[in-house]
Amino acid sequence: MDLNGVSESAELSPSIKNPGDPNTFKIIDKMNWTGVGLEISRDTWIKHKNRTEFNQAGVYILFGYQEGDDLPTLYIGQGDGVRNRIDSHEKNKDFWDKVLVFVSSNRGLNRAHITWLEWALIQRAQNTGRCKLDNNTTPNEPILTESERADTQEFFKEILSIFPLIEVRVFEKAKKIEVSSKTDRLTTKKRIQNTIIVPAQEEGFNDVFIGENCWHAIRIGGGKLKEIKYIAAYQTAPVSAVTHFAEVDSIEPYGDGGKYKLNFVALAKPIGPIKFAGSKQVTLQSPRYTTYEKLLSAKEIMELFT
Repeated sequence: MDLNGVSESAELSPSIKNPGDPNTFKIIDKMNWTGVGLEISRDTWIKHKNRTEFNQAGVYILFGYQEGDDLPTLYIGQGDGVRNRIDSHEKNKDFWDKVLVFVSSNRGLNRAHITWLEWALIQRAQNTGRCKLDNNTTPNEPILTESERADTQEFFKEILSIFPLIEVRVFEKAKKIEVSSKTDRLTTKKRIQNTIIVPAQEEGFNDVFIGENCWHAIRIGGGKLKEIKYIAAYQTAPVSAVTHFAEVDSIEPYGDGGKYKLNFVALAKPIGPIKFAGSKQVTLQSPRYTTYEKLLSAKEIMELFT
């Protein structure tokens, strides 16, 4: 069973229809596919819930963010008729702001098929590690005949091929961007801003920057991804100073919102501390870039950025 890739023969040009506002409702179908996908925002569910597709057996994914979380939260479910299930979640689950639904266009899915699809989606989400699951239990893999298994796996692969086209990345294994070798670092031109300074509150600094040898949920422009070689932590008040830095080993996508995780080569090292000059209360509220040379030589924070 292949839960890690999309079939090379999968048609990657689905028809995405937007009846009305494309931000609230989409219909996704594909040539030679026996399924159809629908994406509905929570606030328009009541408007679209009576569509005939929701009478059918299928799988659905509730998608949203819990307060304070960097990773999205998902609930993956299935039902002989998905409408009643989603109605229940609309009343009882607060986190989601959209739902993705996949049903058969020819009513070819039965309970065994949708249970297998639910199981495969949950397994995939757990293996990629780019979301949090609100599911309390994980179903066991249902037993299918050989022909049923082949058909259901193809249906699953088609679902996977659709996700990137509707900007859902949590089912993709994050691909690491390996940072240049140490030799390359030493010969990097000094004018390149190859160091990112990130603000870190006390808990995150201790638990992640120091405890996990990484830093995540950072937005980085595509042009900067190949330049970053080092990361430094600005500890927020009451420390209010750049205190540690680390060499970056690799960069990988984090979650589903265009953010990244930076993995360190080794434990972060102390530096400085590099503080703001004078008594004026200033803070860094978002990541900023500087050069490694300036990081090593700066005595005051403004020297990093001038």
